[in-house]
Amino acid sequence: MRKKAVIGITGPDKGGYIAWVFTALAVRRAGGKPRRIRPNMWREIPELDGLIIGGGADVSPELYGAEEMEKLRELSREKKNQRWKRFLFFFVSFGITLVRKLFSLGHMAGPDPDRDEMEKRLLMYALEKNIPVLGICRGAQFINVHLGGTLHQDISMFYHETPKADTIYPRKNILIDEDSNLHRIIGSSEARVNSLHNQAVDKRGAGVAYVAREPNGVVQALEIAKKEFVIGIQWHPEYLPQIESQQRLFRMLVETAERCDEKIQVQSRTKTEQAPPKV
Repeated sequence: MRKKAVIGITGPDKGGYIAWVFTALAVRRAGGKPRRIRPNMWREIPELDGLIIGGGADVSPELYGAEEMEKLRELSREKKNQRWKRFLFFFVSFGITLVRKLFSLGHMAGPDPDRDEMEKRLLMYALEKNIPVLGICRGAQFINVHLGGTLHQDISMFYHETPKADTIYPRKNILIDEDSNLHRIIGSSEARVNSLHNQAVDKRGAGVAYVAREPNGVVQALEIAKKEFVIGIQWHPEYLPQIESQQRLFRMLVETAERCDEKIQVQSRTKTEQAPPKV
């Protein structure tokens, strides 16, 4: 029986349970075995066949040579004051529709340095070992920053004519480059996606290609061209289980992870067979 590809899914120590559940379900549907990874719950890099860097807290501005904007600090404090409301929502929101309603409130969380360090080590390992990577929302931003890129800390400036969408529903239209891995997976040059972010990538990192944008120019997806599967997307496909093209992202991640694992096993057997006999 073929071994299931182990897919690491990063997240915060506190919160993030709904994101973990939906992402884990998407990985299982794709044929993989999800493994949750959090800053205080790991000591060393686990054996992984694939990696998902999940959404959540903002990437620390210090990592790309910036300072945290005062506006963002104020919004973060305001969100903390409203936590009890979302806590109540969690218990009364048992169905997927009500869960979506909960997440339509948008996202604003301060930096998480411990998570930054954890994901830095995991991403370095994945890139070195050619393990496939899917960055979701914060994850896409983190890939870009890790490779020397920067972020827009506040993207409200891009939405003067068209209101900024903050919704779990697929209401935002994006344009996808036809010469991209993402286009081959999605199967279209356009897609409708959800939107829960207040930041976005700005200057690109080394080797990064921006492969999808909104009509106003905000980047919605990136890839590392020299890697078989390193894709960062600004939206949350885990909350779109009803859209088959979005679930193909998880399926292709798992399939690529399985191929990479088979290559490693073949290389390991070859080295063993070619090794000189012990005397």
